[in-house]
Amino acid sequence: MLPITPTDFTPWASLGGGILIGVSTVMVMALFGRLTGIIGITAGAALWEDRGWRIAFIIGLIAAPLLWLLANGAMPQQTVSDNLPGMAIAGLLVGAGTALGSGCTSGHGVCGLARLSGRSLVAVNTFMVFAVATVFILRHVIGGAF
Repeated sequence: MLPITPTDFTPWASLGGGILIGVSTVMVMALFGRLTGIIGITAGAALWEDRGWRIAFIIGLIAAPLLWLLANGAMPQQTVSDNLPGMAIAGLLVGAGTALGSGCTSGHGVCGLARLSGRSLVAVNTFMVFAVATVFILRHVIGGAF
């Protein structure tokens, strides 16, 4: 069983990240008239729709940790499970949920809630309920095996 460690509290980094997400969301809406949902951006890039800004956005996501490395001398710390079957199942469930919910957490949570979308409010509440239930089950029922 894996030890469960508390998550570090990083208010300034979290605030900075939130501000950057908000600024990028407003820029994409103002410049391109589009919502900033990661699934929509990547799918559009793969389908050649408005490809330039979409690829630039994806490059920015990839470049961000490299910029952090340059600024701080170390890569951001991340913990990702090494349980490949569990990760594959999680990825399939996220993909299915994204298709079923007509969008992803970033699209509904950042853009949809900001536009007071009722559909996004339902989607985000559904995401949150299932996220809390999943963490509870994995940490307290199964015991951190994943």
